[in-house]
Amino acid sequence: MTERSIRSLPWGQGYNVIKAEDVEAVHRHSLETLETVGVTTSNERLLKVMAENDQNVDFENKRIRFDPAFVEEKVAMVPREFTFYARDPKLDLVLDGTRGFLSTDGCPAEIVDLETGKKRYSNKADLSEVTKLADALPQVGFIWQSVSANDKPVPVRPMHEIHAQWNNTTKHIQQMTAIDPFNARGIIEMAQAIAGSSEALKARPFISNFQCSISPLHWDDGPIEAMQLFAEAGIPMGICSMPLAGASSPLSIAGLVTMANTEILSGWTILQTLVPGAKSMYISYASTIDMNFGVMNPAWAAFEVYSSLATTQIAKRYGVPFSTWIFSPGAKYPDWQAGAQSGLSGMAAALNPGHFLNGAGSLVEDSVYSHAELVLDAELFESLCTMAEGTSWNDEAFAQETVNEVGPGGHFLDQDHTLAHMREFVRQTSMDRRNWDDWETQGRPQPPQMATERAKQLLADHEPEPLPEDVAQEVDKIMDAYEAQALAQHEPAGLG
Repeated sequence: MTERSIRSLPWGQGYNVIKAEDVEAVHRHSLETLETVGVTTSNERLLKVMAENDQNVDFENKRIRFDPAFVEEKVAMVPREFTFYARDPKLDLVLDGTRGFLSTDGCPAEIVDLETGKKRYSNKADLSEVTKLADALPQVGFIWQSVSANDKPVPVRPMHEIHAQWNNTTKHIQQMTAIDPFNARGIIEMAQAIAGSSEALKARPFISNFQCSISPLHWDDGPIEAMQLFAEAGIPMGICSMPLAGASSPLSIAGLVTMANTEILSGWTILQTLVPGAKSMYISYASTIDMNFGVMNPAWAAFEVYSSLATTQIAKRYGVPFSTWIFSPGAKYPDWQAGAQSGLSGMAAALNPGHFLNGAGSLVEDSVYSHAELVLDAELFESLCTMAEGTSWNDEAFAQETVNEVGPGGHFLDQDHTLAHMREFVRQTSMDRRNWDDWETQGRPQPPQMATERAKQLLADHEPEPLPEDVAQEVDKIMDAYEAQALAQHEPAGLG
């Protein structure tokens, strides 16, 4: 069996786009907003808990205003380094600030059918297949729920989505669709069955989760309960903010990234109050809107890449594992627009990477998933890793003796030095290599077609390590029991 490993992007010195004093200004404005404006919540228990912790709670308007010193205290409690464990220990991801790891994107409701090339609603089988493909790609370090299981009941859809993944990957899974306590409990039970016990899961949590605020400055009831359950089970629990400039944040990059930072600090304050010392992550997906149409901007470019670089600087201030947005083009097909946008965001990530690089495989601003785009993004990520790693400049690399031997008018094709380095320069790529006449004769094939064929081949050849049979049966029982309970309680909901 081939030895498995994860490709990762090494951190360099970092490319800063804002000054150190601007980073501090973001932090200062975040604290001011949390103190004077605060956040609202529909979680009654959280209001009581914060009042007991001497925070300024307005029960009538369900608003919490935080003492800046209290926020600073709770932020300091977030662990600075930990590991994303995998079911296969060789695929563990050490989050120590030296390397960044790529993930698939999530969780579009539609997918480009691998056979027909047509867009359609996704299902649970699609998620199993995409997970298998991501498991086969060494450039993918950990896996999100890349598409929605639209064929499954809404009340247990998040459980079905991770259920589709257990047998199709041994990499770390980041669960990002369970935003209520019911699904959180079911997923924790399944994970404990796979780990062998609750203690074993706490020792090596091979899944993580994140919960999102509702911009601007609101925390819903379900995410509060879910974050506590996941954290108490020992599962790393990220805090995510997704403001839209001009809609749910001020229409400026400074206002946008500060809104995201403010909401993440509020989430950490809540999490560390409920579960002190819980492992957490800084996850910002601050975006812009198309001011002509009022939707997420599919033609993003300079402002969005700039804000991503600025967010990376801001996140580094806290020393906690954090995400950097990458890929996820607004294009509707893996075309020039997709390549340009993925190249821009990819270069930004290479210049100043995070621990997590989220976004491989999606199109149309995360609303449609594509096997071909995932393969192309993995190839681009490979190039970014190679570029960031650099190359040798020692005596052997200069090959002076070989140059002396070949001399004027010779060639290097038959030299030992060339043979020794050949594999370093062999690239597996969907980029077309044919001459013009061959390209014309073969129907002018494009990289997306070649990537589609490679995806099909990987799916045919790759065999993920499944769960042991007895464990899989136990996980199935848990899934069935929760589904039966959900349908009994939510009969009118039916299928979504």
